[in-house]
Amino acid sequence: MARANFKFEKRQKEIAKQKKNEEKRLRKLGLLEENPEGEVEAPVSPADELSDWLSK
Repeated sequence: MARANFKFEKRQKEIAKQKKNEEKRLRKLGLLEENPEGEVEAPVSPADELSDWLSK
């Protein structure tokens, strides 16, 4: 019988918690846009837009 990998589960839980806290911080700063469905989108930096444009 396989054993549970508790370290992996704990790390995944920590990552989810950090992501949620970062989204909350950005929302408080007004930098995060929220869709009507409740989905959250992070803002796109100008560098990302430029790299996307150059890759086309």
